Amino acid sequence: MIEEVRRLARVEDHEVRAREAAKLMAELQEAVKETARMRRESIQWLRDHGRSMADVARLMGVSRARVAQLKDAGPAPERAFLGIGQLSVAVPERPGGRRLVARADAATGQTVLSAASSLGLAGELEYIPLSGEIDLNRDDLVVICGPKTSPVTAAALQADPRLDFHQLPDSRWAISERGTGETHVSPSDDPDNPAPQDIAYLGRLPRPDGQGTFLFVAGVHAIGSLGASRYLREHLAELYDEVGTEPFSMVITSEYDPEAEEILSTRALTRPLRHAGSA
Repeated sequence: MIEEVRRLARVEDHEVRAREAAKLMAELQEAVKETARMRRESIQWLRDHGRSMADVARLMGVSRARVAQLKDAGPAPERAFLGIGQLSVAVPERPGGRRLVARADAATGQTVLSAASSLGLAGELEYIPLSGEIDLNRDDLVVICGPKTSPVTAAALQADPRLDFHQLPDSRWAISERGTGETHVSPSDDPDNPAPQDIAYLGRLPRPDGQGTFLFVAGVHAIGSLGASRYLREHLAELYDEVGTEPFSMVITSEYDPEAEEILSTRALTRPLRHAGSA
């Protein structure tokens, strides 16, 4: 980063320098936040693994009092689960007009952005066109879109070694566990006794270019995505403790109020299933 500062100092055009300085300041501020997050996480790890405050102070070259100040300074460690820079939260457009989205999809996007904001992470909504085309080869990306809406996300889901999001012969959508064969179907689609409950896929998948991952939320119905986003917000620290930023997937179920389109409760139907080695 210091080399970028030196490079900028050599720019003589003040219009260019002012513009580039604003960009660089934003990048530096995000870098400081993320560095503080990593420092906080590492101090906690050292303490949890038997290192005393004096040990950590010697390691860092500061006083014990300073370590006591720093151990809670900076964003919470679980912020890394969502990203480290400007977050892009993609939701699907619906037929009827530009940037027209389902109410539940919009609420899902806002729930994710709210969780990010609470951890000092900025973000914005973007819109997946009706074609379903979306560039997944980006950092800090959260996609809220089922496989029936986007061929791009459908292709990414096919690579999941633990869960299979697929359509049953009777046209209902289901999520099956590849290891056990257990199949989860939305209770709202029960032909005999439908209930105000839905299921959703929550996971982190590899980007098509192999250069990173993206976070993915896909309900069988849009309300299921909203339930998954609420589960994510409420269990972010636990998820980060269990899978970090590695690929995983799981099934979330939620109960909702069908008139208000509000989530009443959520729970996990599977544990977070790591993808590495399919263990």
